[in-house]
Amino acid sequence: MDAMAPPKLAQLGWRPFFQQQIDLEHWDFPACRVCAQHRNRLELLSEAGPMELAVSPGMPAITVGDWLLLNPEGQFFLLLERQSLFRRKAPGRKIEEQLIAANIDTLFIVTSLNEDFSLNRIERYLSLANEAGVEPVIILSKSDLCADPGRFQREVQDLSPLLMVETINCLESSEIEKLLPWCAVGKTIAVMGSSGVGKSTLVNTLLGDAVLATGSIREKDSKGRHVTTGRSLHQMKEGGLLLDTPGLRELQLTECDQGVNSTFAEITALVNQCRFSNCQHDKEPGCAVQRAISQGKLNARRLSSYQKLLREQQFNSATLAEKRAKDKRFGKMIKSVLSEKKTRRS
Repeated sequence: MDAMAPPKLAQLGWRPFFQQQIDLEHWDFPACRVCAQHRNRLELLSEAGPMELAVSPGMPAITVGDWLLLNPEGQFFLLLERQSLFRRKAPGRKIEEQLIAANIDTLFIVTSLNEDFSLNRIERYLSLANEAGVEPVIILSKSDLCADPGRFQREVQDLSPLLMVETINCLESSEIEKLLPWCAVGKTIAVMGSSGVGKSTLVNTLLGDAVLATGSIREKDSKGRHVTTGRSLHQMKEGGLLLDTPGLRELQLTECDQGVNSTFAEITALVNQCRFSNCQHDKEPGCAVQRAISQGKLNARRLSSYQKLLREQQFNSATLAEKRAKDKRFGKMIKSVLSEKKTRRS
């Protein structure tokens, strides 16, 4: 977080939603916002200025953007309920949930106008945003390197007529002005996208300073290299807060059923019109979805993407739920064994 003087809580995104969670007994406990996260410590900002908090085993899972209450001694006291939360299944084979960011108002989904452009990937990020109840804004970057940026913008806009889509050259501060309506004081924006799409360049231009390193992409496939390695909050010139995230090569959805259905609202509406409640939208008679495809009212790619994301989040959610149940049973067994040993001693 970059600031010349300690900011007021309202400048950090504080609002009545958080204030109402504090009872009178702890009214004077200092509220702090997590602006950076490390393995064994958190960087915080409060009206008293920046501070650090050691991570201890008894603390709940915390992520960048969270609001915490500290006791008068400066120790962790309470994690406030989140207004929004981005999470995913941990990458690789780990059966864990990974928190990405909390209390975000707007998500800038950045994708470049080159071979990396993918409607399916944009729909994945939209599902994440819709599940969290956060306003998504699609930013098509590197417009200066594209012969026909308007074509890509129309393709993205076709996903939803209400979707905000902006085509920009991230190096031009004049074009960044298109994004300023979302950057007001007290608002928090997260920037997400694959590596090499211009996220760090966009962040630096919004901040008006070279805060983050930038890197090149591989010419053979337009894939990017990881430049940002952690998540951190920074204050923009306009007063809003900007959270940059590392390029997400893998974004596995979990517990995102509502988000997927919101992203594919036109398919969700058709599903309710199918003859059979368990319709798989393949060759079943009376399938409203397949009828819409045959009539040219629905793109078959949309159905394929919808089904893939729905299956993925259902599988990951079930897997994580099974692991949580297994861990709970193991915890009860340990408590039982310790209790039995204690009884024998006495």
